[in-house]
Amino acid sequence: MSDLIELPFETDGGFGARATIGLVVLETDHTVEPEFRSIDVDGVVWYHSRIPMEPEVTPQTLTDMRARLPEAAKLLPAEFEFDAIGYGCTSAATLIGEEGVTGAIRSAHPDMACSNPISAAVEAFRALDVSRIAVVTPYTADVTAPIIEHFRDHGIEVDNFGSFNESRDHVVAKIAPESIAAGVREIVSSTDCDGVFISCTSLRTFGIVESLETELGLPVVSSNLALSWHLLRLAGIDDTIEGLGQLFRCAPAQS
Repeated sequence: MSDLIELPFETDGGFGARATIGLVVLETDHTVEPEFRSIDVDGVVWYHSRIPMEPEVTPQTLTDMRARLPEAAKLLPAEFEFDAIGYGCTSAATLIGEEGVTGAIRSAHPDMACSNPISAAVEAFRALDVSRIAVVTPYTADVTAPIIEHFRDHGIEVDNFGSFNESRDHVVAKIAPESIAAGVREIVSSTDCDGVFISCTSLRTFGIVESLETELGLPVVSSNLALSWHLLRLAGIDDTIEGLGQLFRCAPAQS
C-alpha cells in the first residue's frame, strides 16, 4: 500500500457565504423547517436545533421551555458563526418575554442578533405601516389572550380575533391552508383592520398569503413569515422575495 498523498485545498464561504441563520424549533413543530427551506435566497443557509415540548399547548408547557432554551441554543454550534438566531414559538415567546428569550440564546451565543415570532410580527407591522390588525390563532383562549395583549402593549390595536381552539400541536400542523384562509376571511369580514396576523409557527401559511392579500387588499403576516423576514433583515439580507406577500417586499425593520 502506498503512502498517503496529502492534497492541497482552498476554503470558501461554504453554504452560508452571505448569511448563516440559526433557529430553535419546537420538538412538536412540523412546519417551520419546510417553510423556511422554501425561502430561496442565494448564499443564505438555515440551521435548526430542537427543543423539548409537550404535545399539548398550554401556558404551563409553553413557559416550561424557558429553562430548556439555553441548552437548545447550545446545539447550534458557535463555530458556524451565526449572523442571527431565532426561537420558533410565538406563544411561548410572548409568555417568556423577549428579554427572556434573547437572554437564553445569548447565554450560548453572546451579543447575537435574536428574534422570535411575536417580536418579529411587531417589527413587520411597523415596516408595513400597519397599526390596526385582525388576528387568527389556533390556540385556546388562555394562550390567545397574551398574544392580543402583547400587540396592544406595543401600539398595535387588535380590532378582531378568532381561534381554531386547538391545543394539540400535531393537529394544528394539519389544519388545511384552505381552512386558515377561510378563518382569515371570516375574521376580516367584520372589521376595518389594515392588516392580518396569523399566529403560530405550526400553521401552514406560505402558500396562501399572496392570494389572500390580493383578495382582501390587506397585508397578511404569519408567524413564520415574520420570523424568517426579521432574521434575514437582522443578518443583513435585504433581498426582495416574490410570492410571499408584501412583507418580503418591505424595507428592513427599523430599530
